[in-house]
Amino acid sequence: MEIGQETSVAEPSIVENTPEKETKDGDSGIAGEEYAYLEATGFTSELFKIEVRGLPKYYGISELKKLLNVKLKLSSNKIKIMKPGSPFIFICFRNQEDREKAIKALQGYKWKGKELSAFEAKPAADPLVRRRKEASEGNGEPVNAKRRTVEASATALAYLSYDEQIVQKQSEMENVLQKFGKELWTTVPTLRSFVEQQRELYAGLPCELEPIRRSPVQDGYRNKCEFTVGKDAQGTKRVGFRVGSYSNGFLEVESVQKLKHIPECMKKTVAIFEEYVQASSLEVYSAETYQGYFRQLTVRMSHATGQVMVIVGVHLQALAEAEQKDLKQSIVDCLSSEAGKAAGICSIYFEVIQKRQQGQYTNPIEHLYGETHIDDEILGLKFRISPQAFFQINTPAAAVLYQCAIDLAAPDHNTSVLDICCGTGTIGLCFARHCKQVLGVDIVPQAIEDAKYNAERNGIENCKFYSGNADDFIMSLIRNANIVQEQKESIIAIVDPPRAGLHVRSITQLRNARGLDKLVYVSCSPQSAIKNWIDLMRPCSKQLRGEPFVARKAIAVDLFPHTPHTELVILFEREPETADDVPSVTPSVDKEENPGTV
Repeated sequence: MEIGQETSVAEPSIVENTPEKETKDGDSGIAGEEYAYLEATGFTSELFKIEVRGLPKYYGISELKKLLNVKLKLSSNKIKIMKPGSPFIFICFRNQEDREKAIKALQGYKWKGKELSAFEAKPAADPLVRRRKEASEGNGEPVNAKRRTVEASATALAYLSYDEQIVQKQSEMENVLQKFGKELWTTVPTLRSFVEQQRELYAGLPCELEPIRRSPVQDGYRNKCEFTVGKDAQGTKRVGFRVGSYSNGFLEVESVQKLKHIPECMKKTVAIFEEYVQASSLEVYSAETYQGYFRQLTVRMSHATGQVMVIVGVHLQALAEAEQKDLKQSIVDCLSSEAGKAAGICSIYFEVIQKRQQGQYTNPIEHLYGETHIDDEILGLKFRISPQAFFQINTPAAAVLYQCAIDLAAPDHNTSVLDICCGTGTIGLCFARHCKQVLGVDIVPQAIEDAKYNAERNGIENCKFYSGNADDFIMSLIRNANIVQEQKESIIAIVDPPRAGLHVRSITQLRNARGLDKLVYVSCSPQSAIKNWIDLMRPCSKQLRGEPFVARKAIAVDLFPHTPHTELVILFEREPETADDVPSVTPSVDKEENPGTV
């Protein structure tokens, strides 16, 4: 199952996502079973865990990693955040020496104005065993109230009509913007007068909110799904979605055949592969024992061509070379059968699922059969999609989303567009016909290769794409834009970051960029983006030297019908830094005699 913005069905594992509960003195008997995994699974960093308290309210996970592993030269193996904004976290190490070194370095260390404390933490109990213990004490009766059907987990709003879903989502986006305004008012006192005037103008919101844009397709819209291979409550091998998690104490996988948001070609592909897995002598992977082979089935499809790409994820365990070869051939034989071709399968990949090493972001993947890519279309442009590339999950609605971004930005032929976190170049290429040039950056090299190919394929010559970390690359893009302000040339930034939002370094560079007067922020997780929005609007400071941006207008776009999730696009503007211009909105601290004027 895909863990992401469009569904709440999760697939955590025992080590990464177990709830932190300490052992009680005197525990014995079955309590020992709750910690048996510490010896049964070989190495686990749970043995060398520390708790860190006193953390600041706002910090990024990459900031924390840099503090630990770069500045303090510690060797952390895993960071376990309990929930956003939590004042404590758990950090795991590979040995006792590293753990002791970390406690010594972090105890009393001052970070972002807070003094940290660090001490040893006990390993987490195995939640699956704990739930079984609770069930046995209750005469086998179910004790977990979180158990839901796959329909309720993956498509929580499917019981509503689409009109009712749209009304609910518009209301939720209003709540998000109200929270944004409240936090802006609370954390930046110099903006209070401005926020209050904006609320009067926009019915309690800090900026204008247009009516939500509907998805052109409501059923069968998903172009990518990650299906779990496991067993249902009766022990039958299944390919589908998990309805629980390890931390909740149950791992059952249920069928996806009745889910509204999955297209028929995917359902057929799942049924074909499920039949293959059930007939195989190889077991499905167990998150409890770490044994078994079949783990995941990723399916991508094209709305434009009907092509289907399949990536089969397998734990190889101790399979010999010849056995691996036979396994791959049997997968190809199954999925390239007449039934597979009828489902649209034209590309097959084999993914080796393994424990990733430091700096490794993806698993090894091998092309087994057919095409290496599939193609789709957005706003009349053709895009090549590789197995691991990011592509908006709802292609028809992505066209609506990108058109909204273009309309909000309103570029002209003197505009240079910076496409931050550009992926395969979809947003930037859609902007290309409306502006002077597009400069994009993404951390995934394969995505940049796809972006360059997509530009050439569509005959677009005013786009350049660069591989690198957006946090460090923005100023280079601005220099490469080489704008001439005297000729009324300008820069617009389009940011479409991951769920966690932009790193503070990116925000700083965007704020400090001369000539950058508009910014369109596309968020798949609006709640998580609020801190970014506040930082864009803060008054000038030693770190944020450039004039602040102002949130002008927001538009919600429904990319995920039948689920609670919604994309939100916000236009931020600031006036050009010229002596004669009078800002239309002046929230900065030194010009507050007329805040909020539009």
